[in-house]
Amino acid sequence: MHTNNSLHSNITVIPIKAFSDNYIWLIKDGNNAVLVDPGDADPVLNYLSNNSLCLKAILVTHKHHDHIGGIINIKERFPNIKVYGPLNPSFNFEYTDVHESDSIKIEGTNLHFNVLETPGHTNDHIVYYNEENLFCGDTLFGCGCGRLFEGTAEEMFNSLQKLKMLKPSTKVFCAHEYTMENIRFAQSIIKNNSLLSQRFHKDKLKLNTLPTTIEVELTTNPFLLAENSEEFKRIRLKKDVF
Repeated sequence: MHTNNSLHSNITVIPIKAFSDNYIWLIKDGNNAVLVDPGDADPVLNYLSNNSLCLKAILVTHKHHDHIGGIINIKERFPNIKVYGPLNPSFNFEYTDVHESDSIKIEGTNLHFNVLETPGHTNDHIVYYNEENLFCGDTLFGCGCGRLFEGTAEEMFNSLQKLKMLKPSTKVFCAHEYTMENIRFAQSIIKNNSLLSQRFHKDKLKLNTLPTTIEVELTTNPFLLAENSEEFKRIRLKKDVF
């Protein structure tokens, strides 16, 4: 299992795989840890135990079960942790709701995050970012974006415009391993993009294609290349049946 260096030398981001293609991201600061979207408790609790880590907080991007399903069991083991998430009356666990432009400082760590509201995949979707990293749930994928289960194409287009404004060097930690399928779709609608071809040959050799970066997505992701919400909608409809 690989790690990715982050803002401070003792901060790493570790992928914990769950279900068929989910990533639960564990952000490690020394012996402390923060989880993003723990849909399954068992692999998380095993990793924390095997590595003697103290869980400090959970960050939730949206309400889907594969992102929140492990929280109650994790809180049984770590009853004092703080859970942050979007305002959603359906959540059956205690949490602190956060909104656009809110900042979160994880007590006892060097970790801090800002919040953006990114409706589209779901109405309640939010993302977390700092100077180096973006944890974007199901809003942005490697060379793709989330399906529109609740929001409109215009809402998702506007949400992606917010992510396009982040620093190009920002590492993008998506919640699913969909990159190769997304690249194949992108190649079907974008012709003669040498960067996309390079990405295909590079990513097909990897088991984990994440993190990607904002810079890579800006040059190869058809949903970020869309110039307006109408173009975005056309591409999203094509992807839905690809």
